[in-house]
Amino acid sequence: MRIRVAATVISGAAVLSALVVPVAAQAAQGPDARARLSSLSAHSVGTAKSANAASTAKTVRPMDAVGDISFSKGVVNGGKDIVLSTTTRQSVTATYTATSANGVALTEAFLWQGTDPSSVDTITGALGTDDDPVCTESTTRTGVYSCKAVFHISAATDMKYNGAAGTWKLALGGYDLSVNASFDDNVTTAKIKKASKLTVNAAPEPVKKGKTVTVTGKLTRANWDTGTYGGYAGQKVVLQFRKKTSSTYTNVKGITAGAGGALKTTTKATVDGYYRFSFATNTTTGASTAAGDYVDVK
Repeated sequence: MRIRVAATVISGAAVLSALVVPVAAQAAQGPDARARLSSLSAHSVGTAKSANAASTAKTVRPMDAVGDISFSKGVVNGGKDIVLSTTTRQSVTATYTATSANGVALTEAFLWQGTDPSSVDTITGALGTDDDPVCTESTTRTGVYSCKAVFHISAATDMKYNGAAGTWKLALGGYDLSVNASFDDNVTTAKIKKASKLTVNAAPEPVKKGKTVTVTGKLTRANWDTGTYGGYAGQKVVLQFRKKTSSTYTNVKGITAGAGGALKTTTKATVDGYYRFSFATNTTTGASTAAGDYVDVK
């Protein structure tokens, strides 16, 4: 982020705090998180000046870390995608390590999306925590802290912007015990995706062996703008089949969802079993699989 180390050592964090919840940059601000880190930023102007006086002319490039605390080993949601429907309320945990020879007094955590967290024009989303992260110092390594932050995400209020699906970054800031400020706007990344749904219907039922089975369905995904699910056209979906005597589905053929996410294909009836559609995840949308529809073959 483009900041001056002494004058506004964590200005990027201050911008993020002003944008916390909901996700659209122009939406209402989150007062609690904003107050916490705005105070942290204001404190840094006065106290970090003396500690960093030698660096007053230094400008930091985007994505460079600032300060004496180093942040590492960041993991969001256990490394798994965060998949949200239109009404999901989910608590997402981020863990990380904070290391400083001067100790760590406190840290702050944000999830954000964009290119430069020091400018509202380049941030498309920002999420903060309700409570300060909890950091515990190692019993064997002085100055090394294991930290945990919890983000409480509500799709209905926090994700009012479809473009926010995709890659997000974990930004961390904090103070050491000498009140020196630190900030790193890209400790690790996470994927926040829209949930998808699939339906399936196989007919006729029963069907004679060797005759054609027509399988139809629909692929939809969450629309955060409208709070509803909408058809997801143009996506690859796989028709799968499981014999009545088996517990494993096998791929039959791949098809592409048509207008409104409509799915339709045919196959030959051979034995009793279940048909279903399966959609693999992509960069903005979570995976989904329909419940199997049973067909009795005579």
